[in-house]
Amino acid sequence: MKRIALLRERYAPSASTGAHCPVSGLWTPDQSPDEAHTFFEGQVFPTYQGMPTVWRRRAVGQE
Repeated sequence: MKRIALLRERYAPSASTGAHCPVSGLWTPDQSPDEAHTFFEGQVFPTYQGMPTVWRRRAVGQE
């Protein structure tokens, strides 16, 4: 049985290129905050336009 703490949404505001996605959802690169990409938990964040970047998770209301 899962613990209650595991059922709550994990807070993961950002991650860098090469890191594993901590939680599924829409993520935006720092260079283009209006452009959203869908990543699933465990995927490795790619580069953006050939350059390393920080990926930021969109707030629930922005999806």
